[in-house]
Amino acid sequence: MVRTAATATTSPPPIVLTLAGVGRGMKRLLPVCAFVLPFGLAYGAAAVEHGMAAWQAIVMSATVFAGASQFAALELWQAPLPFVSMVLVVLAVNARHIILGAALSPWVNRLPRWKWLASLAMMSDVNFADSQTAFKAGERDAGLLLGGGLIMWLNWMIGTAVGAFAGAGLGALDRFGLDVVMAAFFGAIVVGNLKTRAALVPVAVASVVALATLPLLPTGWNIIIAALCGGVVGAVRRA
Repeated sequence: MVRTAATATTSPPPIVLTLAGVGRGMKRLLPVCAFVLPFGLAYGAAAVEHGMAAWQAIVMSATVFAGASQFAALELWQAPLPFVSMVLVVLAVNARHIILGAALSPWVNRLPRWKWLASLAMMSDVNFADSQTAFKAGERDAGLLLGGGLIMWLNWMIGTAVGAFAGAGLGALDRFGLDVVMAAFFGAIVVGNLKTRAALVPVAVASVVALATLPLLPTGWNIIIAALCGGVVGAVRRA
């Protein structure tokens, strides 16, 4: 058999989105969901305490699916609703998703439009970190991202519903230290990806900027500024 240039040259495996991948994504993050439920419980209870009806809290969790933004919105939940202020706060807190989406673009942008929209619709910090690590390791099924987001969303919904109807009887759930679990998980993923000394510099810059600007900027903006600073440093070092 004569080996031609066509047979010798191989293109990278395509990116797909399958039900099997969705199932694997759900299984991978199912253990983490044990810590999503308490956050949902806390949000549901806090929402009712701030004057929301239980159904309103549940609908918000179903359609927004952004814990930090939802808690921030509660601080502005009053009559009449300050819609402009609420939109700006939610934008500031959730603007990091622009950066997360850009980090996943080399993979998800190779999918048909409706598939990458479906995948990114369920993106959160946790399934982003898990999926990006898997993609870098050779994973080619974006169902991993979608499945991880779906199982997180489902548990967020369950937690919100229970919290909204059980109310203040649940007590302060942060006394169990569950409020640091997600941050610890995400931090462990980031550290695992720092395989070279060059990668440490942008992360160090972003960390310093985030901490330094925390007391100076509105909620969420310190993360955005820190990410931009870290990205600029990384780009300059590679140039």
